[in-house]
Amino acid sequence: MAIERAEPEDAGEILTVQRAAYVSEAQLYGDPFIPPLVESADQIRRAVETATVLVARDAGRIVGAIRGRLSGTTCMVGRLVVAPDVQRRGLGGTLLAALHDEIVSAQAFDLFTGHLSEGNLRLYRGHGYRETRRERMSDHLTLVHMRRQL
Repeated sequence: MAIERAEPEDAGEILTVQRAAYVSEAQLYGDPFIPPLVESADQIRRAVETATVLVARDAGRIVGAIRGRLSGTTCMVGRLVVAPDVQRRGLGGTLLAALHDEIVSAQAFDLFTGHLSEGNLRLYRGHGYRETRRERMSDHLTLVHMRRQL
């Protein structure tokens, strides 16, 4: 499996993986309109052009992706996705570590996930992220904000 920078023409395939990966999150929170499921290919293309977007390819197929956007000395991490058929094999952690290695000028990495997303919380804690705050978004969703300080 190869981890590499995404190209704008990868946007459609990234969107397919993203939607497949986030269906379980939508079900967990009872909300089919979470942002990753309503994002367009054009929005992803713009992210590829303006941020650091890494993809994991297996025999040419995109099976995972992650985004990072530097703001000052902090990298905002987003949209870590892994295709359902290759989940639970360490690819999410590999992508996260690759982003850490790619954005060398960052002194911290920030991200958020939902409070019920135990697998995500476990993954992020395992990579040195610590909870910084919680933000109640609705009756069914509280965002857990986390930071990895270097």
